[in-house]
Amino acid sequence: MPERLSALDPFDLRLLELLQENCRRTAEQLSEHLGLSPAAVQKRLKRLRETGVVEREIAILDPGAAGRGMTIIVEVSMERENLGVLESFKRRMQDAPLVQQCYYTTGEADFTLILVVRDIAEYQTFTQENFFGTPEVSKFKTSIVMDRVKVGLGVSLDA
Repeated sequence: MPERLSALDPFDLRLLELLQENCRRTAEQLSEHLGLSPAAVQKRLKRLRETGVVEREIAILDPGAAGRGMTIIVEVSMERENLGVLESFKRRMQDAPLVQQCYYTTGEADFTLILVVRDIAEYQTFTQENFFGTPEVSKFKTSIVMDRVKVGLGVSLDA
């Protein structure tokens, strides 16, 4: 279980903010921002990674440059909500390369998906494979993103 933010000191919080801006900064560069030695920064980074506060360090690609210029938001409602059905659907979405994000949600829909696809034909194939041929999916609602106003994975560290 990751450490709670309340257990982190101001240096840890600032370090996490800097990592979210650019995780490729060296310990030397980070130390300049923090007023700590590079060795102290490395020690903090190691602890934050080992405790799960930092889950992963990834490159965020421009979907258009990767040939996937269409973002689609899908709300999926299940026919029945039992543990087996939910876990099966979660596994399928985890394994689906077009699914960028999948959330099990409250409200009208059971799941909200974010997909990045080449075009509407690729999305149609996805729906046929994952929704139409699946008895546990009762309905789904599609929204096509017209403009990426804000995209990020950063977590606000303000108290």
